[in-house]
Amino acid sequence: MRELKGITWGHSRGFTPLAAAAQRWSELFPDVVIRWEKRTLQQFADYPIEKLTEEYDLLIIDHPWVGRAAALNCVLPLDVHMAEAFMKGQAEGSVGYSHPSYHYGGHQWALAIDAATPVASCRVDLLQAAGLRVPETWEEVLHIARLGRLAVPAIPIDLLMNFYMFCIAHGTRPFQQETEVVDGATARAALETMRELYSLIDQKFFKANPIAVAEYMTTTDEYWYCPFAYGYSNYSRDGYARRRLVYADLVRFGKGRLRSTIGGTGLAVSAFSRYREEALAFAGWIVSPEVQSTFYMEHGGQPGHRLAWTNDRANRLTHNYFYTVLPAMERGYVRPRYDGYLYFQDHAGDPVQDYLGGGLDAGRAIDKMNELYRVSKNSPINLFV
Repeated sequence: MRELKGITWGHSRGFTPLAAAAQRWSELFPDVVIRWEKRTLQQFADYPIEKLTEEYDLLIIDHPWVGRAAALNCVLPLDVHMAEAFMKGQAEGSVGYSHPSYHYGGHQWALAIDAATPVASCRVDLLQAAGLRVPETWEEVLHIARLGRLAVPAIPIDLLMNFYMFCIAHGTRPFQQETEVVDGATARAALETMRELYSLIDQKFFKANPIAVAEYMTTTDEYWYCPFAYGYSNYSRDGYARRRLVYADLVRFGKGRLRSTIGGTGLAVSAFSRYREEALAFAGWIVSPEVQSTFYMEHGGQPGHRLAWTNDRANRLTHNYFYTVLPAMERGYVRPRYDGYLYFQDHAGDPVQDYLGGGLDAGRAIDKMNELYRVSKNSPINLFV
């Protein structure tokens, strides 16, 4: 009996389809057992990948980790170990930039098993009762916020992702320079736009991640609309929550729609696994278009393969979640992946939150972010010790 261990994150979207797939795999191959463990969403973002690869054969990772993985060679370069035709099919089936986000330094370090980006969500029943439509413009978003009916995640990591989004909305992509995240004028404009919104929300959202926001919106009738949070197709499915969420594209801001920062997850194989061939075989099976568009999606997964997103049955089960969200996925922004970036990501949301809470002025918040950026670029080897 060969027993493999996998690590994922602790939400139905991240755990349930993997557990179901492991059960099915053991039925197909009785001499192989795959046991999945889970960690919190924050641990998923924070815990060093090199430590996980010592214990687990299969790892669900966030794409900014690939720079670290490449520097340490702690996961397998999958383009070396998997068939060229298979890898080409995965690239062609990418949902937006999901697949290439795991390509770094000339190699593919993970396979896109899950795709997500911040999008809008709402309780259509409550909006209609108030005589309102699903917002299409930034002004309509602010109107709902002034009514006290807007929910939005505001923990540091989500604020940072939205800071990137608003930098782009104000005309400049971040991380184009070596010494500052973005030019001062763009940074200030982004922060001021964010303060306009976040000054209107309930303070409890400064401790709420996207899952908590979805739970607030589905378990109570207090909140009508969320303008941007990482989408979860689970909440658009019948029977998953008390009330169903309807998802929508991001609103128009300035000359076009907002462009959010993609998330999702990739499936990597530890370079230290004793069962490489078994791990690679399972990885190839679970990210295949056939499994992604049927078994994986039907067990609550949010697939990383485009065939699943354009599948009629998947959209019937989710009330067109995938069709609706796909345009936002296709224009999504990919975060940096250099070795050291995760240090920046772990800390740079704090000055943004401090600014929105009134503890820092804009200039000081920007200075702190730039200082963190320079440290992350110059000393990656020492950041995770």
